[in-house]
Amino acid sequence: MLSRKQVYGLGITRWEIRGQVGSGRWQLIGDQSVCLHNGPIGDEGHRWAAVFQGGPSACLDGASALIAAGLTRFEVSRHRVSVPRGARVRRTRLYDIRQTRRLRPEDRAASGIPRTRAPVAAVRAALWAVTDKQATYVLTLTVQQGLARAEEIGIELLRVRRDRRRLLLHEVVNDLIDGARSLGELDVVKELRRRGLPPPERQSLRRDRRGRYYLDLYWPAHRLVVEIDGIHHAWVENVVDDALRQNALALDGDTILRLPLLGLRLNADEFFDQIAEALGAPTRRAA
Repeated sequence: MLSRKQVYGLGITRWEIRGQVGSGRWQLIGDQSVCLHNGPIGDEGHRWAAVFQGGPSACLDGASALIAAGLTRFEVSRHRVSVPRGARVRRTRLYDIRQTRRLRPEDRAASGIPRTRAPVAAVRAALWAVTDKQATYVLTLTVQQGLARAEEIGIELLRVRRDRRRLLLHEVVNDLIDGARSLGELDVVKELRRRGLPPPERQSLRRDRRGRYYLDLYWPAHRLVVEIDGIHHAWVENVVDDALRQNALALDGDTILRLPLLGLRLNADEFFDQIAEALGAPTRRAA
């Protein structure tokens, strides 16, 4: 995939391009890219074509930039390209090319295909997501897959002054940093009270053959344990310890329910319904 400017730089005229396309050897993508074969175009080819279509100051942005940086398990229907305010925009149905005041020189990645840095791209991908759930998901994937640290994303998020999703994203980033773990427990206890459910013991100490550990929330009369999971529970180094601890509790006869902080933000009612069922209490949704 080459831009027209690159092809012209090789000494090939537009008439020769037209001849190659007309004979079926090459194909045009938008009005700024020339594909030097006639087969299917891969995602990387489309990323370059999107940047070429945007012009010399364009770069991939949002989720498209994250995918170019290596993000997996996330797809986009059209690649998003940002150009500075006032730049010429060559519209096409293939790619989403938009002007933005937020694009700064320091936002760009130092190498590779022109794109915004991962922390910047993560914030914008979350702001532009279709739903709150998708916004939370893309931030979580970015941190889990090591493309950016939660602290870096938080710094970039502070630049956002006005957006309907800004407060939600601050909460999610705090969860990812894991600085809000104790706050998460307070939130859960407050929700239990609002729903008329009995209060639990917090940070109850237990021992097993491997040592001692603390339970986040525990109802001794019901043998019910609720573990509040921040993002750190999904990291590889914690998976084995969490599994062993949960198995030990189950062998002792306890019921263990897990409440991810992301679940508290996005699907609280269903998780609290499960807690109410385990306590034998009627389900009562919070107002």
